[in-house]
Amino acid sequence: MIKERRYVRELAQPRKRILILTSCAAAIFGLLLLRLLSLQVVSGDEYAIRSENNRMRIISVPASRGAILDRNGIQLVYNRPSFNLAVIPQEAGDVKALLVKLSSLLKLNLQELNERFDSAKKRAGYYPVVVATGLHREQLEVLEENRIWLRGAEIVMKPIREYAFQNSAAHLIGYIAEISDKELDHPDYATYRPGDYIGKNGIEKSWETVLHGQDGGRQIEVDSRGRVLRILAESKPTVGNSLVLTIDSRLQQTTEQSFGGKAGAAVVMDVTNGEVLAFVSSPLFDPSMFSRRVPPEVWKRYMEDERHPLENKALTGQYPPGSTFKIVTALAGLERGAITEHSTISDPGYYEMGNHKFRDWKTGGHGIVDLRKSLKESCDTYYYALGAKIGVDAIAEMANRFMLGTPLGVGLAGEKPGLVPTTEWKLKRHGQRWLAGETLPVSIGQGYLLTTPIQLASMIATVANNGTIYRPHLVKKIVDPDGHTVREFGPEVLKQIGVPQDHLRMVKQGLFAVVNDGGGTGASARLGDVKVAGKTGTSQVVRLGKDRRNAVLYKHRDHGLFVAFAPYDRPEVAVAVVVEHGGGGGAVAAPIASRILRQYFDLKRQPAERPIKPVLRGVDTDHEEAALPSQAPVETTPVVKEELR
Repeated sequence: MIKERRYVRELAQPRKRILILTSCAAAIFGLLLLRLLSLQVVSGDEYAIRSENNRMRIISVPASRGAILDRNGIQLVYNRPSFNLAVIPQEAGDVKALLVKLSSLLKLNLQELNERFDSAKKRAGYYPVVVATGLHREQLEVLEENRIWLRGAEIVMKPIREYAFQNSAAHLIGYIAEISDKELDHPDYATYRPGDYIGKNGIEKSWETVLHGQDGGRQIEVDSRGRVLRILAESKPTVGNSLVLTIDSRLQQTTEQSFGGKAGAAVVMDVTNGEVLAFVSSPLFDPSMFSRRVPPEVWKRYMEDERHPLENKALTGQYPPGSTFKIVTALAGLERGAITEHSTISDPGYYEMGNHKFRDWKTGGHGIVDLRKSLKESCDTYYYALGAKIGVDAIAEMANRFMLGTPLGVGLAGEKPGLVPTTEWKLKRHGQRWLAGETLPVSIGQGYLLTTPIQLASMIATVANNGTIYRPHLVKKIVDPDGHTVREFGPEVLKQIGVPQDHLRMVKQGLFAVVNDGGGTGASARLGDVKVAGKTGTSQVVRLGKDRRNAVLYKHRDHGLFVAFAPYDRPEVAVAVVVEHGGGGGAVAAPIASRILRQYFDLKRQPAERPIKPVLRGVDTDHEEAALPSQAPVETTPVVKEELR
């Protein structure tokens, strides 16, 4: 009996274990069933979307910017591919860990990677977040070799600018750089995304909407390793339109080289229509450096350069015009009847007002001086006396007719207005009455008076063409990607200055004497086969005695100026040159103008170089193919189908 009970007890133990195990298994399967129910029924739609996103990817296909060409169809700026590193947060999982790996593998600054990701991730949505730009070939190879371990890392190709003549016309063309957070908040950039490049300065900025084009996109299917399986949907990018500028690249380069590294600006204009043929600010800078992060030491070098290479001096530089302004004072005196062609003064070398002597630049004076001689020898005393006779408001009225002190609307951002002082201006600005002695410096282009190089070029062009102010313009036409003209820009008359032709004739005769007569201050601008008319100018930066001028600091030296037009009898071209802290205008600015004019007339005798005839299609933005280092190089040179004359 005891044996039977023991047997029953021993038999019951396995059954109990089986029951416990069965209960546990049932509980586990129940939990699995509940989880399956939750995944497929309760959260089925959400996980279906996540699954779709894991195998679907949206790829932006950036549009190539339009090219920029000179008036003869010679390319100044086109596109080349740049390979950038991007992160897709939805695929990367632990983004910070991925960035650590990328930093180590590619020798990139981890802090910069994190900063770029943090600033862009909120705006990027499902698009790749660009964390590094301008990857070189070795970095691309490392990425391809380690792609399997870098889930969420992506190579993104973007077209960036290539400059055919390196730094030439840098201030005019401007540069492109990555869009900032502040710009992304601006309604003008509502369609842009982090990592996009936009024009930041010059033509690139002012004509951004024309040049930028329309981005395209792709929806692709990828496998678990991120490899592309197929393209599900695609919209092609639209290449931006191109711009044909009014400048001649050959004349532009000659003008730049003529400065020899000196700081300053020059503007060359067609006097018959306002087209700008050369637009120079010196020294130049490298516009390509802004398409990537500028090294601190490079930025510091630019900032500490006392010649201010990043400033567009032709547009924003405001200088006392010096004796070039005597053109305006002379016309104001003729208008008011204060002088005639034959009126004379005796110049002892100074003009006395009250107990103060306003000295002429020439010790001992110029003797008996009439209008022609006053311009030829740049006699200060003649204009002191004239200014005292007619007053500052009469001078300002004539200056305003030439639109000095007013932006001319050349089509670039940041144009400065200059300043033409009046009695009313001083009362409003300083709360003080105008003093008679303050008129005398203004009459010779000093004092409160400020002008820009583009205004000086417009002033002398207006004298040359007998009184018509054309708006200076830089763009000749817009061309679509197929080479067809979208829009052409012709002359725009801003106003007629209303000065009698006889008065202009008298002044122009004086300007002819400046260059061509013995004793003229602009003799170094003389050309043998072409008659040049012009006016020198020297503007004082600080008040210093003449015996100290050669020993002062660079920033205290005088500016040298020269304005001219040619040929004298049938004017075609006008030029204005400003050399910062260079000394006398006749010594430093007139020779530069002479080289510019020599090149202009030499080019007239040569046929323009025939432009290459490409299609303005930009670069191939298929980054799945272009990103592979072993692929054939992408063609980047955009060209025009029609000849651009």
